[in-house]
Amino acid sequence: MTRPAEPTDVRFWNRLSRGDLLFCVSVVVVYSVAMLASIYWRHLPTDRMMTLAEQALTGRLDSDTFKGTVDSVDMGGRYYLAVGPLQLLPYLPFALFHVLHALAGRIVGIAFGIPAALLALPLARAYGARGSAAYWVAGFVAFGTLLFYVSVFGDLYYLAHAESFLALTIFLLEWACRRRPAVLGACLAFSFLARPTTALAALPFGIALLWQKRDSVGRVVTAAVAFALPIGLALAVYGWFNWVRFGSPLQAGYAISYLPQPGLDPRRALGLFSVLQIPENLRLAVLAPFDTMGKFPYLTANPYGLSMLLVSPALLTALWAGFKERSAQLMWIAAALVAVPVFLYYGGGYIQYGFRYSLDFTPFLVVLVAMGSSRWKGRLERLLIVASVASVTYGVLWHNIPQLQK
Repeated sequence: MTRPAEPTDVRFWNRLSRGDLLFCVSVVVVYSVAMLASIYWRHLPTDRMMTLAEQALTGRLDSDTFKGTVDSVDMGGRYYLAVGPLQLLPYLPFALFHVLHALAGRIVGIAFGIPAALLALPLARAYGARGSAAYWVAGFVAFGTLLFYVSVFGDLYYLAHAESFLALTIFLLEWACRRRPAVLGACLAFSFLARPTTALAALPFGIALLWQKRDSVGRVVTAAVAFALPIGLALAVYGWFNWVRFGSPLQAGYAISYLPQPGLDPRRALGLFSVLQIPENLRLAVLAPFDTMGKFPYLTANPYGLSMLLVSPALLTALWAGFKERSAQLMWIAAALVAVPVFLYYGGGYIQYGFRYSLDFTPFLVVLVAMGSSRWKGRLERLLIVASVASVTYGVLWHNIPQLQK
């Protein structure tokens, strides 16, 4: 498979232009203001991950306070949370300082979200976006995708998406440039520990990586080991984390966790992963409309999901990349593979704007948006990006302000 053309104007780390600096400042300011506004409107609710971090420092992963909360698991009278290890890890330093407990979730969220948003600019350039188009693509990623939404609320579930998005962004930057197998594997390992579905991207990228080195058996073996070792270690860590809590490395807890929402139990009964889940997930991801209400603003989001085409309509411009170039084919294949478990899963999330599980494959679509930017007509693409930013901004307000909800 051919690699994308080497970027000619990526000066992100060496010399920031005025436009680059303005983009960086905008990301930091907007994300920080949104986070502070969320604290103002929603205050600082009890963070179960902070409790879990405190327990972890004492050598335990259970707490009686988890009883009766969503995704809690009763193991013989000991209550655990069905969360991944990477959701816990960033909280551990905050557990040492009681004064920071209430703010930990908010700080951790933007600590991953802001770097992911900043890297959108070099990512856009690395995959062919030039001139002003690079800023439009980067602005879309930073403010017009659900990355913005999941980064500013300090939610333990949203955190996993921000972590994974950052890891996949670094992975895709590395793929566009040096393609060091160990770095690529480490990025996917990190992403897996946050969102296990994203590990499926290792298949197409791993095959492409080894195919490039097929001229030497030694190079193939060395690259395969360097690429697979970090991923294997991540699998071992996740398995150990599951075994300690639930007695099996293959039991992540989601199949046996407590669900307070009555609508989710019947869906899980069909199978944690099942083809029977596909119709409802497709409806939520593609067809779910805004709900209506009898007061301003008259349209509101359904907390179970909202069509990606209404949340981030600029994702449609990924189609501009086409399907003929091998680099584009690789991104489409990776996005499709990662989407498979997302659409097979029994639930698409709750209390959310949009279909947030789509963030698992959004980074690959973003690359396709950048690839297709050379074919932009101009006005249509920018209107779609503006609509995306407006929609996600509304989503942030909707999440914060009760008057915008039913």
